[in-house]
Amino acid sequence: MSQIKYKIGLVLSGGGARGFAHLGVLEALNEAGIYPDVISGTSAGALAGVLYADGHTPGEIHKILNVGSRLDFMRPALPREGLLQISGVTKILKNNLHATTFEELKIPLFVTATDLNNGKAVYFSKGDLIDPVIASASIPVLFQPVIINNICYVDGGVLDNMPLKPIENICKNLIGSFVNSVGYMEKVSGLINIAERSFMLSMSKEIIEKSKKFDLFIAPTELSNYKILDPDKAEELFGLGYKATKEKLKEIDIKKYLVNN
Repeated sequence: MSQIKYKIGLVLSGGGARGFAHLGVLEALNEAGIYPDVISGTSAGALAGVLYADGHTPGEIHKILNVGSRLDFMRPALPREGLLQISGVTKILKNNLHATTFEELKIPLFVTATDLNNGKAVYFSKGDLIDPVIASASIPVLFQPVIINNICYVDGGVLDNMPLKPIENICKNLIGSFVNSVGYMEKVSGLINIAERSFMLSMSKEIIEKSKKFDLFIAPTELSNYKILDPDKAEELFGLGYKATKEKLKEIDIKKYLVNN
């Protein structure tokens, strides 16, 4: 039987640029006096999670990641393995992370990536930090895979876009932030748009059942109107996450989430 180690566990889904909404969620939670004791993230959730676990505030992370153009995040790559490289994200992490290993983070963190060789989700929580985070955010076809110990890794959302598994049985209270809402899309055309839409749909298939396991589950439906590869709307996305969380907090007893209770 698993032992409860943490009071509050936070799970952050994948969702590309929609991950800016995670920061609004964190901002609203912190304002209410709610702070996670452990974090599990995939893709955009891994990026937000690693910077938060490193000690940066949601507002600081918003400034760090809000570079204003997708070109700052990616550059063309040879098409044999992926259309783009997330070179900008690597640079951002190296320039802003104080920790270089999971063990040096201020909050325990689990990062999900997909092992293509063995066909399974892998949950990193020890050792070198940056490569697993980049692997977790490497959407297949669009981005080049990351090689770690001779294993080829891509986006964790392929197999687990809402990575509850690593912390499900070790937390008293579970909070989930899901930014991969998929609504109706009138026009789907172009290679990147088709790949993006297909990936988003595949990531969202298990969320209904998983959402029932959270004590507090935040999933702004308006996020379906935003593309995953366009960070230009960072301010709006942050605001949607913040607003949705504020509304959710009105429906629950906040006291059980506070540090002194």
